[in-house]
Parts: sequence; structure tokens; C-alpha cells
Amino acid sequence: MAAGVVAVLALVAGSFIAGTIVNGGSDTAAPAANEPVVMPNTSAAPAPSVTLPDVVGPLSSGGTTNEPVADVARVVGPSVVLIETGLGQGSGIVWDEANGYIVTNNHVAQDSVTVRVTFADGAVVEGEVIGGDSRRDVAVIKVDPSTAELKQAVFAPAHTVEVGQLAVAIGSPFGLEQSVTAGIVSAVNRVNRAGSDANNQGPVSMIQTDAPINPGNSGGALADREGRVIGMNTSIRTDGVTDGNIGVGFAVPSETVDLIARRIVAGESLELGFLGIKGESPTDGSVGALVSEVVAGSPADQAGLQVGDQIVSVAGEPIRAMEDLAAQIQLYRPGDSVVLGIMRDGVRVTADVTLGSK
Repeated sequence: MAAGVVAVLALVAGSFIAGTIVNGGSDTAAPAANEPVVMPNTSAAPAPSVTLPDVVGPLSSGGTTNEPVADVARVVGPSVVLIETGLGQGSGIVWDEANGYIVTNNHVAQDSVTVRVTFADGAVVEGEVIGGDSRRDVAVIKVDPSTAELKQAVFAPAHTVEVGQLAVAIGSPFGLEQSVTAGIVSAVNRVNRAGSDANNQGPVSMIQTDAPINPGNSGGALADREGRVIGMNTSIRTDGVTDGNIGVGFAVPSETVDLIARRIVAGESLELGFLGIKGESPTDGSVGALVSEVVAGSPADQAGLQVGDQIVSVAGEPIRAMEDLAAQIQLYRPGDSVVLGIMRDGVRVTADVTLGSK
């Protein structure tokens, strides 16, 4: 494998970590509209909420020392668990203590029906895999909350995550429970074009970090200095020679984890919304997704998108490149309504699109 190309999902020494490919070509079919409309389509289903409440972390108002990483480890560690399956091991985060729900990576749970869960205090219980989403790499495990002392983690909304901030990773690399490493947030909205499932590939927006994560960290917490979880550690980039950490790791953002976990627990569909365009990233230095083809009869066609349109936002969130568009659209489901910001012939217009099913 050539240097700089990343390994596929790997099972190393009985511990889970996914490889990832961050960069690639810009031409992407978006499961991602003839005149765009300005008023929203009120008959369409509302867009999903992907914003966590702006809550303060447990370390925001005291209880800190001059050792910020130690402080984070103290408050977040009890929310991080070791997960063992018949194939290997990974990590998880207590998401709902009252109902016994734990979130982890789908590639950790895989096809398991039950798993072994070890808590920070040493308690070991059986967990049931409720369901998982291979594209976004999120799964939910349920344990009986009366059998262990669960401590629910606090999850941070995306807008609080900044490049350069402290990032603390907690998990079980190589089965070494409650291992703590630290670094910074290297980038936000870093799109992994392939996702974590070689059989269900698609772009996923991630947080990039240089906090060392290794096989077994998958499903564990990436936390900020307030003791809030900002992401779920999921994958690393390798050099094609070693599967070990080289300082380029990726985490599924907390808002994506929360959104997908809620759908799984509620028994809702995990089907991806379909926009119906092909496009590419602009080459003139501008940002957005340049539409090169509109699929006939698709939601994009019905909403009025045209070849040459440049999509610059989804639900108010800026779009920098084609990969960003595809990653954002895939957080929505068929029937959801989403407002696209479009540059057409130098004029900004909006289109309200009701996404379909591919």
C-alpha cells in the first residue's frame, strides 16, 4: 500500500480502529435542484435537529487544577467503557444513564447481538446491541442500568469546537482500559469521503485530532477542557507501512452521534436522504459545490436546480466543497425538507428541497 493511502477497517491485536481516506477526487454523486423558490415548502417534513443544547461542562465552573488533562480524565473517564465482542474490543460512551444506553462505533459492535461491557469501576455486565449505522459508524448498546453505576457523559454542540483547542482522548487502546492521551483539535468538518464501511461508502464530516488514538480507542471519547464529549474516536490515517498512530486521527462529531443514536433508539429509519445531483468542487478559488448534472425527476430537479448552480449552504451551514454537500445531505432522511443556498449567475437564491429516496 502506498504511503499516504489509508488502510481499510482493521482488526489489530483484537482491538478495533478504522482506517480512513480523507482526500480524493471532487466528482461525487450526492445522495445529496429549474427556478429555485424562496418560500419554504410548508407541506414537507421539517429538517432534523442536529444541534445539541448549549450546556456547560462539569469543569466550566470550578473543580479544576493546574492539570487540565487530568481534570478532564477525572470527570469523563467514568463515562467511558471497554466493549468486548467475539471478534475484538473497542470503547464506548455512556449516553443515557437512566435507560442504560451506551454509544460506540458500528465497526466495534459489528454483527454482535450481545457484548461484554466493563465500566471504569471494574463492573462487568452484558450489553445488547440495539442497532447501528455503518455509514456514520454509530451504534447503540443497552445495559440494565440497575446492574452497574452509569455516569452519563455531557456532549458538546458543534459550534463550541475550535481548531487548536485542547482535545483529550479516553478509551481502551489494545485493551488498556481508561487510557488517556491528549492533543488538539487539528481541523473541524474534515470530510472523510469513504466513511468507515467499505461496503457502504459515503462522505462523513469528522473532527480531526492529533491526540494519539490507536486500535481499541474506537468508540471512546474525545473531550474538551470543560469535560464535554466533542466526538467519538473512530479512525486514524496511516502511512501504508504501520497501523499505529502518526498523529492524524478522526472522531465522529457529538451532534452526529446524538442524532443517529436517537434514531436508532426510537426505531426510526436510517435511510439517507437523496438530492439527485452530481457535482464537483470549484476550481476558481470559490467555495461551494458546482452542479454538473441534475438527475431527471429527482428532488433536485423538482426543486429547480440547474447545471452550473453553485450550492453554498445547507440549512444555513456553509458548504466549502462537493464533499461537504454530500456529508451534510446524508444527515437528513427521505421526506425531510432542507433549504439550499445557491449562487446562480452571480445572484444568491434559495431552494427548498424535499429529499427523496435513492
